[in-house]
Amino acid sequence: MTAIIDYDAGNLRSVEKALLALGDKPVITRDPETIRRADRVILPGVGAFGDAMARLRQYGLVEVIRQVAGSGKPFFGICLGLQLLFEESEESPGVEGLGLLKGKILRIPDCPGLKIPHMGWNSLAVRPGSRLFAGIGDGAYVYFVHSYYLKAEREEEVAASTEYSTRIHAAVEKGSLFACQFHPEKSSDTGLQILKNFISL
Repeated sequence: MTAIIDYDAGNLRSVEKALLALGDKPVITRDPETIRRADRVILPGVGAFGDAMARLRQYGLVEVIRQVAGSGKPFFGICLGLQLLFEESEESPGVEGLGLLKGKILRIPDCPGLKIPHMGWNSLAVRPGSRLFAGIGDGAYVYFVHSYYLKAEREEEVAASTEYSTRIHAAVEKGSLFACQFHPEKSSDTGLQILKNFISL
């Protein structure tokens, strides 16, 4: 069973629908015991970093997420869910993130001819040997919607990157902890393959 964490940050049903299409049995929940019992956990989300952390605290989910992510159980952050795994974001100065990974969430730099937020399809440079991207070729296209991006501290944890005004760390892997800035549930066959790889771990 896959637990999809519900903290009023949107994008849950599309993730649920994609997992159902793959034959998984997802449960949308904010119940700590259900999350702990799950075989794997997904933290999706769209919206602002500070608001999201406030809701995670409000629902008593911060320690649950830290426990589950530290237990060796497969854990997957999507979009805002990726950003929350890090320590802080320029979007919400002074707000502490989950701190499970090292790196900074920065605003995408302004660049002539490029719109922010970054909305649309971009190709990925995929790191060979990535478990999340097994069976996915370099240059595959995925769908992004974001104004802030990850600059990971440890290059060896970067599973895929893309270029949009700057080099964006688009996905990370560290042990059983996975995350991507783009939306696999909106990324056609490539995205479904990524989700399939995750639920097959």
